[in-house]
Amino acid sequence: MLDFDVAAHADRPEAFVPGLPDERPALPALPHLYARVAKHITPAEWPLIAREVEAIERLKRERNAVVLGHNYQAPEIFNTVADIVGDSLALAREAVTVDADVIVMAGVHFMAETAKLLNPSKTVLMPDMGAGCSLADSITAADIRLLKQRYPGVPVVTYVNTSAEVKAESDYCCTSGNAVKVVRAVAKEWGVNRILMLPDEFLAQNVQKLVPELELIAWKGHCEVHERFTPQDIRDLRENHPGVVVLAHPECPPEVVAEADYAGSTAGMADYVRDEKPARVVLITECSMADNVAVNHPDIEFVRPCNLCPHMRRITLPNIRRALETMTTQVEIDPAIAGRARLAVERMLAIS
Repeated sequence: MLDFDVAAHADRPEAFVPGLPDERPALPALPHLYARVAKHITPAEWPLIAREVEAIERLKRERNAVVLGHNYQAPEIFNTVADIVGDSLALAREAVTVDADVIVMAGVHFMAETAKLLNPSKTVLMPDMGAGCSLADSITAADIRLLKQRYPGVPVVTYVNTSAEVKAESDYCCTSGNAVKVVRAVAKEWGVNRILMLPDEFLAQNVQKLVPELELIAWKGHCEVHERFTPQDIRDLRENHPGVVVLAHPECPPEVVAEADYAGSTAGMADYVRDEKPARVVLITECSMADNVAVNHPDIEFVRPCNLCPHMRRITLPNIRRALETMTTQVEIDPAIAGRARLAVERMLAIS
């Protein structure tokens, strides 16, 4: 029988002598996961992170839980404990079919609400209830009611980046990935050419250019990450990184999108990188997105203009672990609101 210690070192190029100290550094814990985050996490940091990951994986098995991770999540979450990853539309779709008793949302609060709307019998946990969204906070249900009084008979399409109360006052939801398809379908179904598209002003303006046959009435809500990008930023990136391909999120101002080579949702940008394989690329969106997409494309150079979402950063491995240990905080929605809000989301999914 081969001695265990000898077998463990048999693939090393240097001679191994049993009984003598081995000075080679030990392999990191969970090496398959560390390989995915090695560019962002130092070997000294990894043991602490690995312990959190191992604890979360154990708790997920015990609770029959899954973690949904948005594309903007930090690499140490997105690439380790997240079972399902994607943009808002992908997470909404997957939330319907997930085979688990517990859903942990590694994202922001409106995403957890959407998961609860689509899974009313499941427990949905939000690791930090303070993980909000500047865009969602820009509009209220009362605002929608006033708009409907001002524009009677005009259908209301709201971005999923909104509260359940706002969704409940809406006719349909949309995401950045399906907004064009949704507004066209709504216009056809309702027999109208005017639509209230809320609350992201820039998304509505960018979609308007693609549906000139319709009139989209916008609100002045903005994402605090995307609104900071400027056309000069894009021009500077092109000057400093010759040949860079610029992909922009449609929550950016229209003049920024006009400077880009492609505009699309986070899923659309990831697909572009996968399919087109640009040698050098920049994603004009939250900067963790580039870190996460780059893992599967080591041959592509990613230029990273770093605008971080402070709300996404509130989700951490320790508070995901704590959420599963304590089963808090559970997301609950008033049944009087949930039914109407669910209908708006389900109508969107039926179109998509």
